Amino acid sequence: MFGAAMAGLLITMFLALVRAWRGPTVFDRILAVNMFGTQTVLVIAVAGFMSGRPEWLDLAIVYGLVNFIGTIAVLKFAKFGNLAEDGRRTVR
Repeated sequence: MFGAAMAGLLITMFLALVRAWRGPTVFDRILAVNMFGTQTVLVIAVAGFMSGRPEWLDLAIVYGLVNFIGTIAVLKFAKFGNLAEDGRRTVR
């Protein structure tokens, strides 16, 4: 059962890489890379249960948090061109 889940995850990871390569816009590519990261979290979790090491789930959760924060940072950089500014103008 876990083997079929792993095969399905690997196929969807390949499809996400294809979308990241061929995406027409930057945001499509970022979304595809985020999906690849989410699939990686699932692969780590399934591999942990297949090998009898469910404590790998902790690693998967940490990787998921890093993936989420990284995606937010890349989206902010793509929109504003800078991570330090929020895009608002101050009036003096």
